[in-house]
Amino acid sequence: MRWTLLLAAALATLPARSEDRGLVGHWTFSGGVNDTSGHGHHGRAVAVDLSVSGPDGAARGAAGFDGKSSYVEVPPSPGLDLGRGDFTLAAWVYTEESLDDVLGDLVSQYDPVARRGLNWCIKSGAGATNSQSNERNVHFGIDAGTEPAWTDCGRPGNAVFVMAMAVHDGHLFVGTCEAGPDGVGHVYRFDGGSRWVDCGSPDRCNAVTSLATFDGRLYAGTGRYRLAGSSLPESPNENLGGKVARYDGDGSWTDCGRLPDVEALGGLAVFRGELYASSLYRPAGFFRHLGGDAWQRCPLPADGRRVVPMGVFNGHLYAGSYDSCSVCRFDGEAWQAFPDLEDSGQTYSFEISQGALHVGTWPNGRVFRLDDGDRWVTAGRLGEEKEVMGMALHNGKLYAGTLPLAEVYRLDEGSRWTPTGRLDRTPDVRYRRAWSMAVFDGRLFCGTLPSGRVHALEAGQSVTLDRPLSPGWRHLAAVREGGRLSLHVDGDEVASSSSAPASPPLDLTNQAPLRIGFGAYDHFRGRLSDLRLYSRAISPEEIAELAMRDRTASNP
Repeated sequence: MRWTLLLAAALATLPARSEDRGLVGHWTFSGGVNDTSGHGHHGRAVAVDLSVSGPDGAARGAAGFDGKSSYVEVPPSPGLDLGRGDFTLAAWVYTEESLDDVLGDLVSQYDPVARRGLNWCIKSGAGATNSQSNERNVHFGIDAGTEPAWTDCGRPGNAVFVMAMAVHDGHLFVGTCEAGPDGVGHVYRFDGGSRWVDCGSPDRCNAVTSLATFDGRLYAGTGRYRLAGSSLPESPNENLGGKVARYDGDGSWTDCGRLPDVEALGGLAVFRGELYASSLYRPAGFFRHLGGDAWQRCPLPADGRRVVPMGVFNGHLYAGSYDSCSVCRFDGEAWQAFPDLEDSGQTYSFEISQGALHVGTWPNGRVFRLDDGDRWVTAGRLGEEKEVMGMALHNGKLYAGTLPLAEVYRLDEGSRWTPTGRLDRTPDVRYRRAWSMAVFDGRLFCGTLPSGRVHALEAGQSVTLDRPLSPGWRHLAAVREGGRLSLHVDGDEVASSSSAPASPPLDLTNQAPLRIGFGAYDHFRGRLSDLRLYSRAISPEEIAELAMRDRTASNP
């Protein structure tokens, strides 16, 4: 008896295993959604497949999420209140290489009305406005109802119009329209502050109209932009565009072909592992890249309308049009048209918020939301503006830019849009545009016309992996330590917040449930295994140890 008591006392004084210290939630997804940490934070699964294999290849080792309706919800609890404290999220995440949907939210505990809580997602951004602005970028953000201000990030070259924007290989790139006598469209790389590095001109025309990352490379589409469409004097540069080029670094570009009968590229987007391009002006054109400089002409909608901006969502490639206030969608073979959103007008940009696709329109400055997969309903008007252009989701909220005042609005509760700032105050012009958007380095960036400048805003605090997350099984971790955020992939820290640490740390207390596989962005498309929530910032060594487990020979 004495030895039994001594042994019990000795065990009681042993430190807890490092991996368990501060563990407040642990969802292994080994055939269920219960919390195995001992704290009772059990989940409720909706449309989740609990039979799929995990990172070690064993059956029933992960939860499968369909990207349309799947999620796990854990009720709010004092034990899950993150407050101002440090915390860590870690999980094994599986994604496919070829996609016909965005990847969506990993974990969310966010009150969208108060704009308070955390968001952790893998974001793509086709259709913003002509470009694929983000591609498989991991975003981790927190907020506590902050009201940030826009900062001026300078003018790339002699831009009058920042038409294109894309995150690629850890950098933000923009495409410009330059209107002077020697004006030629350039691609520039952001170098911090208000500095821009010239990456050259892929063509002789006045604009780089679109950008996209495809197969690990940056592609640019060119055009002769008709400035009269923005009530500005036409450019004296009459060279036509319609060319696609691949960036090889150091200002070097490889010609990937010129699209037939295309004066200016309208949009670039990746769908099911293939690169698509469209025509900005008539005649309408829609093309698939076959490699090298070869392009295949693809079918248009039955009425022959132009398909210009293109977004990917729930198994389809969606397109807006400049020939009607309408949207149609492509399944890889044919187009399906929806009824017109308004009697006349145009449609511009796409973005996903709270699991629904949104589109911006002209001439009444409205945004429409796709409900139940087949019905468009109004999501409100942006002040008295006439046109909604660039749209992007940033740290849990949807932002949209406008014409004629180049304002940016934030979608708050219901269909109420809140102005966040006017980005272009050029005097004596009819139109000002807040056109292109991308999320980079934890901030939302927006390009304008006619000032040709770029502005940035950071709501709360965010950190982003500004490279595509590789497909297959990856171990991801998101950490808040004091006022600093960091992201880790496969045991390595890959990004940290660049803004000054919040002091005191933001208070994330809210009454929202913890959602796994859904949040302010979209339903997750992929598999999750061994999700852990710690009430501390676990060390890089502990993260690396977690990332070493459950690897298989087939997953490098």
